[in-house]
Amino acid sequence: MCRWAAYLGEPIFLEDIVSRPAHSLIRQSQGATRCLTPVNADGFGIAWYGERPEPGLYRDVMPAWSDPNLRSLVGQVRSGLFLAHVRASTGTATSRNNCHPFTAGRWSFMHNGQFGGYDSFRRHADVLIRDDLYQHRKGATDSEALFLIALGEGLNEDPKGAMERALGRMGALARQRGEAPHVRAACALSDGQRLFVLRYSSDEYAPSLYYRWSITRQGWAVVSEPLETDEGDWQEVTPGSFCVFGPDGVQAATFRPQLCDLAA
Repeated sequence: MCRWAAYLGEPIFLEDIVSRPAHSLIRQSQGATRCLTPVNADGFGIAWYGERPEPGLYRDVMPAWSDPNLRSLVGQVRSGLFLAHVRASTGTATSRNNCHPFTAGRWSFMHNGQFGGYDSFRRHADVLIRDDLYQHRKGATDSEALFLIALGEGLNEDPKGAMERALGRMGALARQRGEAPHVRAACALSDGQRLFVLRYSSDEYAPSLYYRWSITRQGWAVVSEPLETDEGDWQEVTPGSFCVFGPDGVQAATFRPQLCDLAA
């Protein structure tokens, strides 16, 4: 399982989430406490929004704790909306193209979780990516496939519905051709204005996910694990929910992947 953190609010230095807190994302890459794999050393990445609609993107295959370029970047770049991820591979190769976040146009996306037996249906998942979007398929992960399928399912118009349809299609493949656990997913995605997150699992072990409004940062942090051990007001994202973070706060709705006919 991977670890990730996302932020929406007043612009802050990326290091205020990625490296400075006592249990920052970089520290979680060495010693995560709320997943089965405490070390997340198969690459990292950051997507951040600034003056342009499309996000900036920095990814590499080194462990997050060992890259001095990462510490320099997060100490200098300020953003009011960014996604950061440290990776623990569930089977695909350690390569830059397999590191999260993934981007296409103004969208950014990252995922923690798995689709059981993905190697047995990876080719079938690629078929679900719309032809005009397949140019964005650079890696081999289930996460990137999910993102591109969601774009084809109408992510621009209906983020929640698109993710329900995309996760439904991937989940159907896992049930038909893969193995249990069929779906475990904690996802974050953004269009450059809002931050969307979902937490879902086909069993009782949904990946951990928390959020908190920070008075000092004046923004929302959504994280796999709380960033500070002495902050007791982190709220857990309910399994089976889809949350929208924006200037007016957070709105939560029930998230149900849509059953689908894969032959359609």
